[in-house]
Amino acid sequence: MLKDILILQKREFQKRINEPYIDRKINFKKLKAPLIKIIVGPRRAGKSFLALHFLSELNNFGYVNFDDERLIELKDYDSLIETINSVYKNPKNLLFDEIQNLEKWELFVNRLARQGFNLIITGSNSKLLSKELATHLTGRHFLINLLPFSFKEYLDFFEKDLTTNEIKNKLDKYVFEGGYPEPKIKKIDNKDYLISLFDSIIYKDIVRRYDIRNPNKINDLAYYLMSNISNEYSFNSLKKLTSIESVHTVEKYLEYLEESFIFFSVKRFSYKVKEQLSSIKKIYCIDNGFISSKSFKVSPDYGRLYENLVAIKLKKLELDNEISFYYWKNQQQQEVDFVVKKGWKVNKLIQVCYDINNLKTKQREVRALLSASKELDCKNLLIITKNDEKEESFEWFGIKRTIKFVPLWKWLLEK
Repeated sequence: MLKDILILQKREFQKRINEPYIDRKINFKKLKAPLIKIIVGPRRAGKSFLALHFLSELNNFGYVNFDDERLIELKDYDSLIETINSVYKNPKNLLFDEIQNLEKWELFVNRLARQGFNLIITGSNSKLLSKELATHLTGRHFLINLLPFSFKEYLDFFEKDLTTNEIKNKLDKYVFEGGYPEPKIKKIDNKDYLISLFDSIIYKDIVRRYDIRNPNKINDLAYYLMSNISNEYSFNSLKKLTSIESVHTVEKYLEYLEESFIFFSVKRFSYKVKEQLSSIKKIYCIDNGFISSKSFKVSPDYGRLYENLVAIKLKKLELDNEISFYYWKNQQQQEVDFVVKKGWKVNKLIQVCYDINNLKTKQREVRALLSASKELDCKNLLIITKNDEKEESFEWFGIKRTIKFVPLWKWLLEK
């Protein structure tokens, strides 16, 4: 039975290896290191496809996909290795897909590493993986974060040089479609695909894993959050706005949604850690396609979609330990969308404004930047817009600063 499963899985990945492949913007040196390689990210972001293409350059490797209901009850790991050796002729390179579904996976992986196997494993649950990594694999692994296509990777899919106008037109599609690779490669309906994927994540990775008795409640919470991207929230406010009875349950459900890479939260900036942990946060989604497919909107909200794309890029940088980021708000309710920190210092302040041509809108965005600039001692000020590209100097209540305006498409393509 086990051998039959692995033979069928082998045939499946052999078909996949011939599908079109887009190079991902990651550090491939990590994949060549003699340590356990762990690729973490949302379902269907391309984790196993990335690993398969890397391993296909090696002479021989074995593959097991644990996202298979026939392997749920697997307990005999020695038998698994024997079967892998039989099907793949004693490989020393192994790819284990969706490892979080394997009970006590970290002990098994550790043993194989000690025995000299070259291991690449993938997973779609950030907390389950990070907890075990910290406990059992400290110093013996590399972590690679993989999200859906960035805008640069999305453009690479078209395999040709593009004019500026063509890039802007591609951005207009990317803003709504997001970056999940499969609909683009296989030319299938993007919205139907993402609705199905979203529902699968909710029920497979959350409801079933955590034995949630009333799936409608976490579904309602996810639907509400998706319809209020970039808005502030507190656990108490979410309790009042949904059918969930307790604040504790709201907190737990939101944790599950973030673990599964659907949403992520951004904290309000404060120099006091206690205030950061206790204050209201803002919610963002890991891919704009989910927002277009699952949220309730009468008409497109370009401002929020633009802001979410900026948040995703900053989140990727944060996952790679290059920055940390927050939002800022003062007692006068002035707000800056993103505060970017490098090390101990605030490095940049970013506002996202789809259309800056309205005078009142521009004054509001600029004044908030100037106030935050003074309070946080940061002079690197940026407003990301649809089309504007310039630098302007401003003075307000004794504060003098130069602000840079950059179109979203150009900012997304920056390293």
